[in-house]
Amino acid sequence: MIVGIDIRGLNYPYRSGIVTYTENLLEHLLLLDPHVNYKLFYTSHHHELLNYPWFELPNVQVRRFNFSNRLLSLTSQLTNAPKIDKLLGGVDVFFSPHFFFAPLSRKAKRVTTFHDLSFERFPEFFTLRQKIWHSVQMQPAWQARFSDAVITVSESTKNDVVNLYNIDSAKVHRIYSGVSQQFRPIVGTELERFKQERKLTKKFILFVGTIEPRKNISGLVKAFEILKQNPAFADVGLVIAGPSGWHNKDIFKTVERSLSKDQITFIGGLWDWELPFYYSAAAVLVYPSFFEGFGFPPLEAMACGTPVITSNNSSMPEVVGDAALLIDPRSTDDLVRALEEVLTNEELNTTLRKRALERAKEFDWQQTAAQTLDILKRV
Repeated sequence: MIVGIDIRGLNYPYRSGIVTYTENLLEHLLLLDPHVNYKLFYTSHHHELLNYPWFELPNVQVRRFNFSNRLLSLTSQLTNAPKIDKLLGGVDVFFSPHFFFAPLSRKAKRVTTFHDLSFERFPEFFTLRQKIWHSVQMQPAWQARFSDAVITVSESTKNDVVNLYNIDSAKVHRIYSGVSQQFRPIVGTELERFKQERKLTKKFILFVGTIEPRKNISGLVKAFEILKQNPAFADVGLVIAGPSGWHNKDIFKTVERSLSKDQITFIGGLWDWELPFYYSAAAVLVYPSFFEGFGFPPLEAMACGTPVITSNNSSMPEVVGDAALLIDPRSTDDLVRALEEVLTNEELNTTLRKRALERAKEFDWQQTAAQTLDILKRV
């Protein structure tokens, strides 16, 4: 069997859930069956791929094309060409880890992963350009309809694909993402050395994610300001980690107006190796997003044994289970109460840490890859 895989998602300018999914899935998928041959499709006029170790596997070919994705998108929309399976020299199945538009000939089966439909549920959180990209250029409803199988990363996303796009639920398969083994509790001198190097001298609340409206960072900042009115939390800071996204001027204005702005630190995007250290050093990870298709940061933090507070909507409850505190992201008071509990209740803190480690073990990339390969073989 020959499987084509679209790896254009690895060309994202910032770290995203789609990049995390694609990298970790392929790292495990490509090793599962040496009798399955893979042709990886990548095109970019400016950006070079990282040199992943799995590029060197004997059953893997990386096919790079030197034309821009913008040009490919335009020709695909206007002419439904070029046929990507033909560019690759023929494949039995073409797998898209994200719904980039990909014209195929009738000879190739199509499997597409949908991470979330946040652009359908909350269009107000996106720029006009993003709305056009999602609805016109990528045509997700068409791709869901004409895929031979659809993979979703949560039941929440599966329900959205089925209900919003009127897709037969029998061809939509929920396969949970995993959590990388790099996420583990870091303790002792290793952690203390890191905290000293980064001047993490105070107890702190951590947020990890792109700085954009859907993540509800403004709500977190407002809750933090209320929390700081209590002298018991005078030594607690807020660390916000992640790249700058879009529509975020109001977020920075909220921080600038906050009476506690001197206790709020933006540290930008982190390298992969840094994340386990920040998770392990944090008193709690807060992820009060309005909507997620899966949500990697809560799961990564739990794998590090860090208490988590996250939202009670979309995919978050099914990912964290009973191993985190769930809050209404639209209720500042709800978030403040949860923060007070986690920061003062030692028994709760210990329980959450123990449950978090156990829960995280249920999300395994090897299992994700095996289930994905099963779908590819079935179609």
